[in-house]
Amino acid sequence: MHRQGHRFRCVAAVVDMATHALGLHRIQAATLVHNAASQTVLKRSGFERIGVAPSYLQIAGEWQDHVLFQRILF
Repeated sequence: MHRQGHRFRCVAAVVDMATHALGLHRIQAATLVHNAASQTVLKRSGFERIGVAPSYLQIAGEWQDHVLFQRILF
């Protein structure tokens, strides 16, 4: 859980910057399908799952599906 605490604070800092410094309306994040820890951090940070993007990014020569999340900021 200690590592998730660091991740949670990092996500909170990015959300704060997106809201106050950049004035963004919405922020999006993506995780590998099997990355449950990152998905938990995003959900606890107020992000909602919006779907799965097939073959979203090429990692180590393989196209990987990703779970997509969003958070409406205002």
